[in-house]
Amino acid sequence: MKRRLFLKSGAGLAAATTLAAPAIAQERIEWDMPSSFPKAAPGVGTNSTRFAELVEKLSSGRMVITVYGAGELVPPFAVEDAVQAGNVQIGHGTPYYAASKTAAAHWFTGVPFGLTANEHYAWLKWGGGQEIWDSIYAERNLKPFYSGNSGTQAGGWFKNRIESLADLQGLNMRIAGLGGEMMRKLGVNAILMPPTEIFQSLQSGAIDAAEWVGPLLDQAFGLQRITNLCYTPAYAEPCAALQVVVNTEAWAGLSDDLKAIVEAAALQCSMETLGQFDYYNVGAMASLEEAGVEFLNFPDDVIAGMKSAWGEVVEEQRAASPDAARVLESYEAYQSGAVGYANAFVGRYLAAR
Repeated sequence: MKRRLFLKSGAGLAAATTLAAPAIAQERIEWDMPSSFPKAAPGVGTNSTRFAELVEKLSSGRMVITVYGAGELVPPFAVEDAVQAGNVQIGHGTPYYAASKTAAAHWFTGVPFGLTANEHYAWLKWGGGQEIWDSIYAERNLKPFYSGNSGTQAGGWFKNRIESLADLQGLNMRIAGLGGEMMRKLGVNAILMPPTEIFQSLQSGAIDAAEWVGPLLDQAFGLQRITNLCYTPAYAEPCAALQVVVNTEAWAGLSDDLKAIVEAAALQCSMETLGQFDYYNVGAMASLEEAGVEFLNFPDDVIAGMKSAWGEVVEEQRAASPDAARVLESYEAYQSGAVGYANAFVGRYLAAR
């Protein structure tokens, strides 16, 4: 008798589970995600579309994110504002595009003479960087996720050769981040403009030089059609991180498994994007060289001038912003050891290779 009751109860439970399953499967969360970059832009744009694709696939369609390219829903530099206000649930871009809100955002992207892409992720993951980032962004109702990196960038495309510090005086240059502050100290008129405006501004003469990303993206944006002088590397930007930011109220409304899916998708995108840049930059550089582009290093006095100017910018940032000072303490603690390690292992290997 007890066995028959157990079987009946088990059958009832199975039926109930079967009936309940469709309700779970029908759950569907739809979010809008504006990006600071054109959706089709290699690396930076496809990072957002790939993230959305992974979230939908990993959630079996329970969570769908619609990506809007730069300017389609909000201006490129207003993505974080839109997420903070709750006008959209999620956004995509790079932290230093919102540095006017907090100077600390620069260190979550990349700074002159700073960490490389691999070192940057190591600091975020194990050096306390992510915890500080979470804390600072929580004050603005944001939950940030690292989602990719361009690796070391190009120093910029110049219409005229740079043979000494004197050649920088009065140049109008598109450059982002604290690299712009560094270049201002060397006499450059540093201008931050959305990526979609770079080509036209360089072509029209509104700017004399432009720092964008590197061979893959610079070629895609056609900068080689205006000048064949590209200086490398970007001492101003040895890495540049991408991010996904979520409104904290929207984040709180997600189930634990969907939160895990968002985190996993961002992490997978970070690896894919860094690899994408490393792979496709090789072919793009070769193609550009075949077309007559010269990849040049800055003169020694320019590099020394950049490093000296950067030292001044760091101390100004430290003194002006408690958040920047807090980030710097953690960032510098890791970098001080990372430099020696990288020089002894990676540096020696690359020099011999």
